[in-house]
Amino acid sequence: MIRIFLAALAACLPATLWATPQAPGAGLLVAGPDAIAMGQTEQDVPALPPVPTMRERAKLIDIILAERLDAIIPQIMREQGIDMWLLMSREYFEDPVTASMLDAKSMSARRRTILIFHDTCQTSGETDCEGKPVERFTVSRYGLAGLFEPAWNPDEQPDQWQAVADIIDARDPAKIAVNYSDLTAFGDGMTLSQYRLMTAKLPEKLRARIVSGEGLSTRWLETRTASEMALYPAIVRTAHAIIGEAFSRKVITPGETTAADMQWWYRQRLAELGITPWFHPSIGIQREGAKGMLSGDTVIQPGDLLWTDFGITYMRLNTDTQHLAYVLKPGEREAPKGLRDGLAASNRVQDFLSAAFKSGISGNYALAQARTQAMAAGLDPSIYTHPIGLHGHGAGPAIGFWDNQDPTPRGAGMINPNTAWSIELTSYSEVPEWGGQRVDFRTEEDAFFDGKTVRYIDGRQTEITLIGGGVEGASDFE
Repeated sequence: MIRIFLAALAACLPATLWATPQAPGAGLLVAGPDAIAMGQTEQDVPALPPVPTMRERAKLIDIILAERLDAIIPQIMREQGIDMWLLMSREYFEDPVTASMLDAKSMSARRRTILIFHDTCQTSGETDCEGKPVERFTVSRYGLAGLFEPAWNPDEQPDQWQAVADIIDARDPAKIAVNYSDLTAFGDGMTLSQYRLMTAKLPEKLRARIVSGEGLSTRWLETRTASEMALYPAIVRTAHAIIGEAFSRKVITPGETTAADMQWWYRQRLAELGITPWFHPSIGIQREGAKGMLSGDTVIQPGDLLWTDFGITYMRLNTDTQHLAYVLKPGEREAPKGLRDGLAASNRVQDFLSAAFKSGISGNYALAQARTQAMAAGLDPSIYTHPIGLHGHGAGPAIGFWDNQDPTPRGAGMINPNTAWSIELTSYSEVPEWGGQRVDFRTEEDAFFDGKTVRYIDGRQTEITLIGGGVEGASDFE
């Protein structure tokens, strides 16, 4: 199955995606002659890719994790000018970074798991560190799948924090990063109790060298490797295929099915596939003459515009997608033009935002640029885009919030190459066929920024999905 899954991936990927010089890692796949480039438009009826077994998924997870540790850690430590990074987690209370470094068979930290990265090249003062590895230690009772070298023998030194202090003192680093941050949870994993225990064992000269690991945490979590990007299209295609199934007569019977029915159908379908949702799926209904989004026990009827927000966690990568569908009335064979134009307007906002991406600019700047361009084109946008990857709402700068279109501290961070994004936004349009009613055309698609361009990982929705009305003569979309 794993070979079938990788072959399916290779058929969807451009060679340039993992051959890009700045992309960390060597990549798992070699593109064949049938490899296709990412496109702006997704498949009309995407098929569900093969679903690997849990054992096969674990193998892929561990291969990618080893690649990430080898490729990303040296890059970001040297980029940040930090020669030692210490991570601490206690069982069931994991630092987000530590959790992302556990192998596929480690469900949580064990007792107290302490990881240490040490860049001997930086500590020694060398200027050319290219290609030189970073030491990786686990100062804990249990090993970590061969990814970190065990560095503590409790029989010789019962005090775990003293063992940590001895390792640090012997290497004499210039900077010791630990995870504390006022801005982001991703860089705030060190608890007060454990910080006190650690610093109590450190000599005063070393305590003075402690700095925040916020920047390292963000860069580790936000950076995508070549192999991750080789896997990502099939993961997003899986989400698209499940949405396609949900937006069909297989699931929806107009006049009977409720919004809540659809939400729980998603949950049941994912349970059958052994895939995890990272949030409870959303279903909203916009209807001519009705105010706002209808939901819950509202029954879906012909003429409704349906909206879904759906995201999965699959082989440690996350998706986040919002699509629209229209339930045909008797005699209709397409959605009203005003609805089609509304989605096209949101696609234009996507284009303005994609064009605003540049390495080294802030999320706030990209937001301002995209909004200025969209409003100059006569659109009514709201942009609330976020990084995605190892977390659904991932590490990195925000590009707007649904309830705040002004600059924010969380949008002040820089946009970096080799990062994945949920291009999430809406554009409001008045629909003539609905008496000029103002309709919300929400859309969200996952994309990859390589440092130069934004490409959708598995295309984007450019046409409203059509669902047969279930009434004789209504349509043949049943």
